[in-house]
Amino acid sequence: MEPENRGRGRPPEQNRSIINGILWRLRCGAPWRDVPPKYGSWNTIYRRFRRWSEAGVWETLAVTLAEIMADSGHYSIDSTTVRAHVSAAGGNVWLAPSASGLFLTI
Repeated sequence: MEPENRGRGRPPEQNRSIINGILWRLRCGAPWRDVPPKYGSWNTIYRRFRRWSEAGVWETLAVTLAEIMADSGHYSIDSTTVRAHVSAAGGNVWLAPSASGLFLTI
C-alpha cells in the first residue's frame, strides 16, 4: 500500500532502524529497554520483533538467506554474534566426588 493511501493513524517507523535495533539487542543480549534510542522506541522495536516472530518473518528470512548463499556458493552464517541467556544452556552445575577429589560436572 502506498504511504499516501494508508489511511489514518501514525506513519510506521522505518524498518531499517527497527531491524538495526533488533539486531543490536540480539547481538548484545541486553534487555529491550536498553536498546539505544537512535534505533527508535524500545517498545516499538520489541513489538515489531514479536509481531514478525509470530508471523514467521525471521524463519522465512533465514531460509531465504540460506538458499541464496547455497546457490551462490557462500556459506558464512556465524552464530557467535548472537548471545544466549545464561540459563539457555540448561542443566545444573555441581561438583561430583571422584577418587582424586572433586571435579566439575556440567
